[in-house]
Amino acid sequence: MMVVSPMYGPLPGSPGRITRRRLIASLAALPAAAALGGCSLVSDRPTGPLADRIIGAAATTGMVGDLVANVGGARVESDALMGAGVDPHLFKPSERTLRRMERADIVFYNGLHLEAGLAYVLEQMEERQPVAAITRLIPEDLLLTPAEFEGNPDPHIWFDVRLWILACAAVRDTLRELDPANAATYDANAAAYTAELEALDAWVREQIATIPAERRVLITAHDAFGYFGQSYGFEVLGIQGANTAAEAGARDIQRLADLIAERRIPAIFVESSVPRRTVEALREAVQSRGFDVRIGGQLYSDAMGDAGTPEGTYLGMVRANVTLITAALSGQAPADQETTE
Repeated sequence: MMVVSPMYGPLPGSPGRITRRRLIASLAALPAAAALGGCSLVSDRPTGPLADRIIGAAATTGMVGDLVANVGGARVESDALMGAGVDPHLFKPSERTLRRMERADIVFYNGLHLEAGLAYVLEQMEERQPVAAITRLIPEDLLLTPAEFEGNPDPHIWFDVRLWILACAAVRDTLRELDPANAATYDANAAAYTAELEALDAWVREQIATIPAERRVLITAHDAFGYFGQSYGFEVLGIQGANTAAEAGARDIQRLADLIAERRIPAIFVESSVPRRTVEALREAVQSRGFDVRIGGQLYSDAMGDAGTPEGTYLGMVRANVTLITAALSGQAPADQETTE
């Protein structure tokens, strides 16, 4: 069996999180529970050579699921476990989620501690089915290590399209190893999607270039956009750290309010997967200093948009974010905002 080790360290226990014991117990109970319900997970999972049937792939986030769908094409059915607006830092697997993972031929995940609540589940599943991190080909020297992560890397690599190209290669290589008879198909699909990603990266750079350099300051609910800032020339500031499990304090808000008022930054942004209350509190703090910063809109950060919408794809999510940022920071927003599918 092919196994790609998860990129996780020890998961600290904390109130409100699912414990290691509970997760392991849930996994162990699945076959028995299924049998009592009149079916077994073993028989429920498709059988037969992978080359002769569609491969079932579970994916943690929508971004991972979209990537797997593009590389797998008609050969792979990609099932994203986390939908629009779901924060992967805080995601807790239900029994239904565990069943969907158990039924899959392979489980893809982001890694780098993003899916903290699934860490022990993935560790247990490694023993019985293929599990693969899409970040496994990214060199360590390209990973950011924010202080908030205590030396661990920032997992939000999808905000740098060039890093997402490396993730695409990881999915391609994993599927080739899992299903070597159809390796040529995965090579062709990955090459075609890589070309789209390269075009997207060029488009992002063109749009960002229209924003005056002194206004390229991106302030959001949490530090998810570090790779975006590093790759596209932005100063990125979050009200709270890169992990939404950490709460923003009054001191963080006051510090950012001083900076915004002093530098007269025109807009701050909310995020689709993070409550907006901290951003609204920041705006009120800035207003108390005599400067009216506006909320520039809602960015897609740890989750894509609704399925079936342009923003429900990685390409559309990136385009929507860049269009919004460009307009809000008084750059020249593109007239054509249609998303490439």
